[in-house]
Amino acid sequence: MTQALSTEEQSKDRYFQQLAKVAEEMVDEHGKDFAAGALVLAARWVAENRLGQTDNRPN
Repeated sequence: MTQALSTEEQSKDRYFQQLAKVAEEMVDEHGKDFAAGALVLAARWVAENRLGQTDNRPN
């Protein structure tokens, strides 16, 4: 039996699909090391509340 996803779960699923697409495009254009590094850096910015700042270069 399959349980329907909640509205929040559907929204999260769409974001995961978008992330997967972006990651695939980065791998295709620049390789998996770049893609992994960029995603880790983005996660760091989220964790450090640095999104939207004009200077997001790593310390």
